Amino acid sequence: MNYSEIVQPVNLCVEKLFTNGEYVIPIYQRNYSWTEKEIEQLLEDINDIKDSLNGKYYLGTLIVNQQKPNVFEVVDGQQRLTTLFLIISFLKKEYVLKGSLRFEARDKSNRTLDAILQGDPIDVSKGFLFSKEIMNGYFVIKNYFLCKAPDFETIFLNKLNLVEIIRVHVPQNIDLNHYFEVMNTRGEQLELHEIAKAKIVGAMECVNDKDIAAKIWDACAQMDKYIQMCFPVSVREEIFSDTWDNFIPDSFSGFYKAFSNGEFSNDMRSLNEILYNHEQKSVKQQINNESQLHFESIISFSNFVLQVNEVLHCTPNDNETSLDDKRILELLKANWSDAESAKKFIYALLKNRYLFDKYIIKVDHNDKKLRNEQWKLQHLVKYCSTKSSQPEYKVTFPVDDENEMLCYLQSCLRITYTSPKTMHWISYFLRFLNKEKSAYSVRNYLEKYCCDKIVKSNYTMCCGFLIEHIVFTYLDYILWRDNKSEFKNIKVQFRTSIEHFFPQHPDTKSIDIFVSDGVRDSFGNLALITVSSNSKFSNLLPDAKSSYENIIEQSPKLMRMRKMLKKMETNGPII
Repeated sequence: MNYSEIVQPVNLCVEKLFTNGEYVIPIYQRNYSWTEKEIEQLLEDINDIKDSLNGKYYLGTLIVNQQKPNVFEVVDGQQRLTTLFLIISFLKKEYVLKGSLRFEARDKSNRTLDAILQGDPIDVSKGFLFSKEIMNGYFVIKNYFLCKAPDFETIFLNKLNLVEIIRVHVPQNIDLNHYFEVMNTRGEQLELHEIAKAKIVGAMECVNDKDIAAKIWDACAQMDKYIQMCFPVSVREEIFSDTWDNFIPDSFSGFYKAFSNGEFSNDMRSLNEILYNHEQKSVKQQINNESQLHFESIISFSNFVLQVNEVLHCTPNDNETSLDDKRILELLKANWSDAESAKKFIYALLKNRYLFDKYIIKVDHNDKKLRNEQWKLQHLVKYCSTKSSQPEYKVTFPVDDENEMLCYLQSCLRITYTSPKTMHWISYFLRFLNKEKSAYSVRNYLEKYCCDKIVKSNYTMCCGFLIEHIVFTYLDYILWRDNKSEFKNIKVQFRTSIEHFFPQHPDTKSIDIFVSDGVRDSFGNLALITVSSNSKFSNLLPDAKSSYENIIEQSPKLMRMRKMLKKMETNGPII
């Protein structure tokens, strides 16, 4: 296929979506089927849009096949599209007209849409003339708005103006019945990062560049494998050296030699194959089956793409919107402004993926000694036997105990910043790794990141639940780092509940006289534990809590508090 003939995906606000097209739901698609749950979720998604975005909010994709100018057959996304039509009809916006949306050979559905659009009351007694599913959907929307404040409709309309849909055209002459069957059977929808892939690949001018970029993107998308294992051996050795453990290219042009040996076909794929990767031969099937090991990344590919974008374009900050995958197209658009920008991003994508795999923790599901919430820091190298070459996974820093300390420190960051939107430490770290990789400097850099976050949290002026979790997790790391033998049984795990060692509401009320509210909520009386452990501790006094060994060993700070308690038992109350 000639790339110049491809209709690129377009971003359309809701108004332009309907004013710039008429949509036909083909007969081979199912009827409208969204229930109250899905409809209210869409309404809430729109209502949750922050006015401070000052930009766009992407609500998903609409896959269409153009039948004639401004008339589109809906291939995927008809449930969302129909619901938007019903919302706009209820709000009586003039940009939806009769014929803006219609169902092929379904008179009941079309009659119902027309009645709703014209504001005609639907006679429920004549339900046999109308689509019950569409009627129910409309009444869900009506009831949603009736329960809100009088000015809610105006506020909602302002937020609706920020909503955009990505309209994607399938290639001409595609077998739509087969395509829809594949999409419907697999239950898959086009993800925003796949749209970004199409835009970045489409920005390149040379056919070979496009093919290389698409192959690299597909390889990097396999987050639960080390990146080297996502390429054939010959390509792997050109990019990662004979040892599989160095990144050789210094620019996009450095990939040309690796991809010139015929391991990857230069046959042009259709936009359908580029976007969805349904019909193309999987990269996993193209490579040698050297390894059955399975790893789990701490972030998704969508988040990784945004992390790379931060490395390239953003200064370190705590702005959650820069890692918001719902805004991925807006955030990445600079990377498809021209061919050179696209090449630069693809190069950075692969290089940072290599760094990510080598220097950032992940779960090794083949290590039976690890719990689900334990992480390892290791890298891939080639192991050569007399019969074949296989991957081997070794600790990243085999010097003293630096690897162990870095693994523990990153684990503390992992349990602190659990939302993908807040994991800026990864891009901060990758930016540094592009320049420096010695074990000591790497640890110092991450420790400085934690210290800066703690200072910024203004923890000395906070108490109780206002103290940020980084203060607890970093102190646990410092205690462990400097006293490994004392805390050798510590296992890092997700902990989100702040526990008062001396309880807020003790069972023995007479003890209250010893503890003021300010002291009870001070950092010295607090520790971070799991939610289930918090419920077990309940309102027990410190000496009773000390017997719960498994809970106490969740936190070095809590272990120290118990140790202090034992020392002071003979000297009266601890507080």
